[in-house]
Amino acid sequence: MKNFLNISALVLIGIFIFSGLQTSAVIAETSKEAIQGGAEQVAGAPGNSTKGINNTITGVITILSVIAGIVAVVMLIVGGYKYMTSGGDANKVSSAKSTVLYAIIGLIIAVLAQVIARFVLKKSAG
Repeated sequence: MKNFLNISALVLIGIFIFSGLQTSAVIAETSKEAIQGGAEQVAGAPGNSTKGINNTITGVITILSVIAGIVAVVMLIVGGYKYMTSGGDANKVSSAKSTVLYAIIGLIIAVLAQVIARFVLKKSAG
């Protein structure tokens, strides 16, 4: 059992490191696009003037969604850990279930916010 927990911990650490690298790459790319969009708008680049604003808003929403998603996944893991270590105590099981439920709701809200924001920005640009 102890070896299983050690292997599980190593796998989780690997997942966090890998997702952190991907997240930092997404944030860096999104920030770069947002800065370029804002610079084009300030410089008076030809084209649609809302393009720079839309890029900036999209970048901010993407960064916030990624952060919210990471927090939701971490809370899902915390809820699962609380559930595994509850030892059958009804209060601890209830607390763990509510943590998992709220983490799933948070993940759904983060995804829906991303979809709605992209839809609204696409409609406003077109």
